Parts: sequence; C-alpha cells; structure tokens
Amino acid sequence: MKIEKLTDNKIRIIISTEDLKEKNIDLHTFMAEAIESQTIFLEMLNQAEKEVGFVTKGCKLLIEAFSSMDGIFVFTITKYAPDVESSPTIKKKLVGVRRKTSNFSRAFAIYSFLDIEEFFKFCEFLSSSSISNISKLAKKVSLYLYKNTYYLVFNDINTEYPDLKHFFSSISEFGKIVSGNNVFERKLIEHGTIIFKKNALSNGIKYFCAK
Repeated sequence: MKIEKLTDNKIRIIISTEDLKEKNIDLHTFMAEAIESQTIFLEMLNQAEKEVGFVTKGCKLLIEAFSSMDGIFVFTITKYAPDVESSPTIKKKLVGVRRKTSNFSRAFAIYSFLDIEEFFKFCEFLSSSSISNISKLAKKVSLYLYKNTYYLVFNDINTEYPDLKHFFSSISEFGKIVSGNNVFERKLIEHGTIIFKKNALSNGIKYFCAK
C-alpha cells in the first residue's frame, strides 16, 4: 500500500491485489462492500496519519475511488473541517469501487491545466512522490500557453516506463486529458506560446520546486 500526500487536505492511497491477499481480504468482498464500512479503510487512515500526518478525526471525508484492470485500486481522500453543530460523518461520493480503465498504450497525449498554479502543484507532487526517473517517461514533454490555458504535450511516450500507470492516474488529479493525437498540437505550435519546448516536467520541478 502506498500513501501520497497531494495537499494538506488530500491524499491518494494505492492498493494492489497483493496487499489485499496479505491482509486476508477477499477481493470480491472488497469490491462489493462500501469501502468505509471495511476494516482496511480504518487501517488506511491510521497509516496515513502516521506516514504523512493526515489527521481525519472530527472531519468529513470525501472518498473517490477507481480500479484498473490489472488489480490496482486508487483512493483519493479529501477531508473537510466539520460543522460546529454536526457530528463527524463520512461523505461518500462513490459507492464501493468504481471500475475505470485507462489506455496507457498510446505514445502521444495532451493534458490541460486551468492555470500555471495547477501545473506547479503537479510538479510539487512529482518531486515528492515515488514516481522516479521522470525524464524517461517520454522523449519530449512540452508546455504551451494557449487562450489562458496551459497544455502539457507528451511525444513518444515510453510505454515500458515502470511508473507509467501511476503517473497518468496521478496527473488526472491536477489536469484534464485533451487529446490522444497530435492534431491539436499543431494548433498549439502555430498559435500558442511555448513555455518549455522540452523537459517541461523536469524543468518545472527544477525551477519551481527547489528546496
């Protein structure tokens, strides 16, 4: 089980089928029952408090979850300050685990960010996450500004990159997939403003996440 702190109020927890087996949890039961009713959910929160200081006592929680076809379960948990007159509750956005699959086999992708701050936040996340060797992700990663929106363009994605699925499940928390072909890229090249011609992620981490 891996725990990543996205912000002070949000974490991501990644669980594999091997983790479930180690805890003697039946996969079918895990899928069928609401996650917050299970013992493993409390274990997840306790571990998150110990590892990254994510304290949820007295907070309302929003749980978002999906699973991939290869048995990886990803939970994004956001905590909210409790109402003064209400008792602590857990607010559930999705019942159980929502199955969602993604195609990571494409060699090209474009993601948009509402503003430069969202791109900075993603770079900060990468700098402290378990995702390694980001320069090996794609042959070229560019950042453009077009009509007040920032676009991150991936060319020649390395489909053998070991953290590929982890990376693209993570970026979806900060940006939005725009295209899986290079038609829109030509518009960005012609009408957009280039911020980083290449190594956009490495440069973002270097210049905006320096300690």
